Amino acid sequence: MSDALKPAAAATNSGAELPLFALPQAELLTLDVNEVPLVDTEPGTKLQLLRLDLEAGRWVVMFHMEPGTSVPIHYHTGTAEVFTLKGRWYYQEYPDQPQTAGSYLFEPGGSVHTLHAPADNTEDTVMLVMVTGANVNFTEDGQFHSIIDAVSIKHWLTGFAKEQGVKLRYISTGAAGYVETEGACAPS
Repeated sequence: MSDALKPAAAATNSGAELPLFALPQAELLTLDVNEVPLVDTEPGTKLQLLRLDLEAGRWVVMFHMEPGTSVPIHYHTGTAEVFTLKGRWYYQEYPDQPQTAGSYLFEPGGSVHTLHAPADNTEDTVMLVMVTGANVNFTEDGQFHSIIDAVSIKHWLTGFAKEQGVKLRYISTGAAGYVETEGACAPS
């Protein structure tokens, strides 16, 4: 096991040990969203990729929508959390519950809806979106369209960025592999 992944006793700033173990942290994993490039995805939408955890199926993006833009109806296999930073949007299934700057929305797994930024918005809508699992997208006539999850985002956003000459920089978590501890293993 790498020393970076070995739990150690946690301590206060003065050196007093706390009654718990923690993973050592050599640096803060932080991004300045003002420096994260915007990548054009579909017409009227842009993404800023912040974090991917391919193994846990978690993804965090800043999602930008131009006025009058909609996202296909989709089903969430896990939870989604959306914090609206700028603009206004709503789900077409809930037009009387618009989300505006400062709104926080929690969506349980199994939610189905169609995201829409109204054409009369005077600015782009910007949302911080944190998803666990996938969005299963459908066409308006109910046919399967696509799946968006952490793995597919890595694949297609990397392709879009390359086409647009954009260099991605995001936080990645998780690392599949074997873990071996010290000591002898008894044959079974």
